[in-house]
Amino acid sequence: MIITVIRTILLYILIIIAVRIMGKRQISELQPSELVVTLLISDIASIPIQNNDQTMLSSLIPIFVLISCEILISLVMIKNDKFRKLICGKPVIVINNGQIDQKAMTELRISTQDLLEELRQKDVFDLQEVAYAIVETNGKMSILKKPSCDTVTAGQLGVQTRDNGMQAVIVSDGEIADSSLQFCDLTKKWLHQTLIREKVRLKDVFIMTANRGKQYHIIRKAGV
Repeated sequence: MIITVIRTILLYILIIIAVRIMGKRQISELQPSELVVTLLISDIASIPIQNNDQTMLSSLIPIFVLISCEILISLVMIKNDKFRKLICGKPVIVINNGQIDQKAMTELRISTQDLLEELRQKDVFDLQEVAYAIVETNGKMSILKKPSCDTVTAGQLGVQTRDNGMQAVIVSDGEIADSSLQFCDLTKKWLHQTLIREKVRLKDVFIMTANRGKQYHIIRKAGV
């Protein structure tokens, strides 16, 4: 029993390392080769967990071989576009200049309901608003609205806006996130002064976000 637990923990750590080496993609963003490697690693890793007679080395070697193959294939794809298209395919336009390409949809086996569902997930509820829709190699759909239906930007209106950077969580459950403070060009002194001004103790903060413009938002812990 103890051996099984130890094997499971070791393989768990190994798979995390393997996924970190291959990149930070989510499952829905994996390319075909990455998905195949992920599935194979999970299948190989389960063998010594289920069978104590199987040595750890018999799983470690195939896993490292798969990781090496994936890294090699990724490097080749970076250098060779034809090889990348062979492995991953290429993006397919399903709506071109406002017109649905029925042939492309048939080749991709995408139904009209699938198309409308993808559009809704992109906050598009009217098919006539779409100028272009492209199915990417990872299966996701990219949308470009028609100029008359797109959201007007400050630049188009000639309005000058200040770039305050991205909001980041600088306090989480009473703990200061030093890396987020550094990212926002903020200091602990500013943080503590802000909390004093807002009459909030650090340990009572559930979430506090801020940006480089020193704009912040504080959510207190429930019951405080």
